[in-house]
Amino acid sequence: MRVGRWAMGMLVPLWLAAGGAGAQPPAPVEAVVTTGMIGDVARRVGGDCVTVTAIMGPGVDPHLYQASARDVATFQEAEMIFYSGYSLEGQLGEVLGRFSEIKPTLAVAPSSIEPADLITVQDVYGIDPHLWMDVSLWARTLPTIAAALSEARPECEAAIQANAEAFGRQLEALHAWIGESIATIPEAQRILVTAHDAFNYYGRAYGIEVAGIQGISTETETGVADIRAMTEVVVKREVPAVFIESTINPRTVQAVIDAARQRGQEVEIGGQLYSDAMGEAGTADGTYIGMLYANTRHIVEALGGTPAPLPEALGEWAERWDVPLQ
Repeated sequence: MRVGRWAMGMLVPLWLAAGGAGAQPPAPVEAVVTTGMIGDVARRVGGDCVTVTAIMGPGVDPHLYQASARDVATFQEAEMIFYSGYSLEGQLGEVLGRFSEIKPTLAVAPSSIEPADLITVQDVYGIDPHLWMDVSLWARTLPTIAAALSEARPECEAAIQANAEAFGRQLEALHAWIGESIATIPEAQRILVTAHDAFNYYGRAYGIEVAGIQGISTETETGVADIRAMTEVVVKREVPAVFIESTINPRTVQAVIDAARQRGQEVEIGGQLYSDAMGEAGTADGTYIGMLYANTRHIVEALGGTPAPLPEALGEWAERWDVPLQ
């Protein structure tokens, strides 16, 4: 369902410049978002001019999420709503559609990313919605969210624009770091086996083959045939490690490990990856940068590579979360 785009109006100067030194700052935009990945961008871009409430927290699968009465009340109180789109929040589609008729409700991914850059899939989705796995694509949501917040608070436009540009530079550095780190994995071992197909954009962007036991959506059931097919891949390719996900029961991954071992291939769990949700709030993994950083470290180290030193452009983030640059 495609709902909730709106035109962006003309922007005016920063509230302080317009109102003078004694002017009061505007009340922050009350923004409600569906996922943490959108929420982190909105917070970083909006700064003091936005208050962000995320409906789905750590460990929550957006494919299966159903809105509660409390969620509906939260949407009602919001000034604007941001959601990912391309059916990621499938079961929330009807709710989002209703709210798009009464308040600004923006599908961030369709409003930011050209169709030519999308990955199409042969299922009910049509489009793979996991675009945040390619940092260079997700960075395109920054100007979209910045424009929406600036339209709601024109006085904040200059500050919002500065925030977006600063965060964009960090994401550009993160994108380069991931590619450099993945390249250290021996080519024969450069295959990422996960619980479901959430990493296709990551694989395309950073040069690693991706194989998911389950499809794009976790609404489908994993069958015996899926386990057998993935076991064949793991044994044939001598895959040293496979990965569980924070939002999915690890039983299917464990079934592949057990089946591979029965055929003489020792396989380890390479770590838990963040796919459809970030880590706990108040931790490094609870940020978008930290989500991709943690995923990449797990993948690279488990598959025989060595993560590259973090670039200086990520120094501020690293210092805040006590993450070493080396």
